[in-house]
Amino acid sequence: MRSSRPGGVVESLESVLDELSGERLDGMFGPALLERLAPLLALQNRVAAEVARTVRQCELADAAEVDGKASMQSWLRGHARFSASAANALVRTGRALEHLPAVAAAFAAGALSAEAVGVIAPVAAERNRVAAAEQGVDLAGIDELLAEIASTQFHPQLRTAVAHYLARLDPDGAEPDPTEQRSLSWAKHADGSLTGRLELDAVGGEKVQAAIESILQASRPAGDTRTRAQQQADALVQLCDNQLAAGALPTLRTQKPHAVVTVPIADLVDPGTGLGAATLGFGATVSAARARWLACDGTVTRIVLGPEGQPLDLGRSHRVVPHHLRRAVEARDGGCVFAGCDAPSHWCDVHHLVHWADGGDTSLENSGLLCERHHTKVHHGFRVARQPDGRWRTWRPDGTEVLVLPRIANEPVTTRAG
Repeated sequence: MRSSRPGGVVESLESVLDELSGERLDGMFGPALLERLAPLLALQNRVAAEVARTVRQCELADAAEVDGKASMQSWLRGHARFSASAANALVRTGRALEHLPAVAAAFAAGALSAEAVGVIAPVAAERNRVAAAEQGVDLAGIDELLAEIASTQFHPQLRTAVAHYLARLDPDGAEPDPTEQRSLSWAKHADGSLTGRLELDAVGGEKVQAAIESILQASRPAGDTRTRAQQQADALVQLCDNQLAAGALPTLRTQKPHAVVTVPIADLVDPGTGLGAATLGFGATVSAARARWLACDGTVTRIVLGPEGQPLDLGRSHRVVPHHLRRAVEARDGGCVFAGCDAPSHWCDVHHLVHWADGGDTSLENSGLLCERHHTKVHHGFRVARQPDGRWRTWRPDGTEVLVLPRIANEPVTTRAG
C-alpha cells in the first residue's frame, strides 16, 4: 500500500507553506506586501518546474498505469481534477524541457513562469526539431535566446519571438486558410448566461479588436469602475445591438434577426421584478423586469395562449416606438439622458417614462433615450424625468439625485485689476 503522504523535501515544503498561510496579511502595507509577493512568485515558478519535471518522469516510467490510467493526461484529469487543456499543456511542457536545457534551468531557478514555458514549448515539438535540424539551426542557441527573452521581456514580446522563429522554419510553406484558424463556441448556463471561447487568425483578430476598441473608446464615462474585460464585453454587445437595429443582417428563419422575449401579460404589467417570468428566443429565462426593458423600444407580437399553452390567437406585430417618433426623440435628446452619460443616440433605446404596459403613452413627452447600461438601471430603481425647461434629472433608488459637477474648467475667468 502506498503512503498517502510524501516524505522528505516535499513534506518539509508543506510545513513551510503551512507556516506561510498562517501569517496575517491584513495589517501589512503595500511595500511590505510586495516584498512578500516577489519571492513567492519565484517560488511558484520553481514548484511549477518541479511539477513539470515530475510529470515527465511519470510519463517515461508509465506511472499512470499504477492507478489504472492510460496516460498522464488522463491521470491529471482524474486525480488532480485538471481540465483537458491544462493536463495536455503540463505534459507538453514536461516533454519540451528535455530538449531546452536553458529554458529548463531558468524555469527551475524561478525566472520563468509556467505560462512562458508553455509559449516556448512548441519550439521543442518533434516536427519543429526535425525542421530545425534539416536547416542547420542551432537549437541550443535558440534555447538560450528564448530563455533570455522570457526572463527579461514582456509576454507579448516572447510570443512574437516564438511565432517569428516557427514561421522562419517553414518560410515557403502554404499560406494557412484563415477560416481554418477561427472558431467560436459557447456554453449556455442554467440562468441563460454564456461562457465562450474565441480563436481567430491574426487578420480576423485585428478586425474584431478594431471594432470592439472603437466602441469601447467612444464610451469612457467618468468614474467608470468596469474592468477592461467588462468594457470589452459591453462593447461586443453594443456592436451586435447596433447591427440588429440597423436591419442589414441576413434573414433568420424568414425574418430579420431580433431578440425574442415571451412573457405573460400579468407579469409584464406587474411592477415587481418577476424572476424567471420571461423566456428568450434561444431558451434563456429572464425576469419580467428585464422583459419590460426589452419591450420599451421593440416590436411586440400578441400571442394568446390556451390553458394547455397552445397558441389560440396570433395578433399582428406592432412597433411600440414608431420610427418617426424615434427620430423626434433622437433630435430632442441627442443621446443618453442619464446624468453624466455621453452615449450617442444610435447606442440608445427609447425608454417609456411610464411603461406602455401600464398605460403610458407612446409619445414624445413620455419618451427618453437611454443607453443599455442606464436603461437597465432605470428598470431597477433609478428614475429619470424631463423638467419643464428641457433639462433631464436622474434619481437613485433611495431618492437622492445624481448630480453632475459643473464644468468649472470651461467657465470664463474674471480678473480684477489691483
